[in-house]
Amino acid sequence: MGKREEQKEQRYQLIITKALELFVTKGYRETKISDIAQAAHMSTGLLFHYFESKEKLYEALVRMGLEGTKTPARIEAHTPPEYFSNFLDTLFAYVKEQPWVGWMFVLMAQAWRGYGTPEHIRELARQVDQVEQSARIIAKGQEEGYFREGDPYALSNTFWCSVQGIMERLAAIPDMPLPKTEWLLSILTGKT
Repeated sequence: MGKREEQKEQRYQLIITKALELFVTKGYRETKISDIAQAAHMSTGLLFHYFESKEKLYEALVRMGLEGTKTPARIEAHTPPEYFSNFLDTLFAYVKEQPWVGWMFVLMAQAWRGYGTPEHIRELARQVDQVEQSARIIAKGQEEGYFREGDPYALSNTFWCSVQGIMERLAAIPDMPLPKTEWLLSILTGKT
């Protein structure tokens, strides 16, 4: 990669990071493209060379979030508990290195709820259904005796609401201590 391409990539990453932070803290509707340009220390005109509108920039972030939701499907595991354990270990290690991961959880939740979000972007965000995918794994884990009895969808929802809450707190308080993986797994296993 040449110096010019490297500089362009660095600017792109700076725009993405600053936009993510502003969309999370101010919301989509309240964030102006000029706010993002100012936070990225560039002119609005230069920012428009990367994204033609605030909507396109927000959509790019939601698409990144959508791609990130595929991570659990790529987790290698031999058993259902190992699947969830490996996912949590991966997530917690990554969020320590990349604090913006917590912001991405917040952004995706905001886009999913749709407060001022353009409808087509809201529909993109609603493609994320970790609860449904995890409920199938939980049902298998129940059949194999790993997980507690109960509605697999309700257990999955409880698990994912806990993960979402932790990520939202980390977005607000980056140095917050992370929970132990076993604490979240106990939601599914019933073991303390």
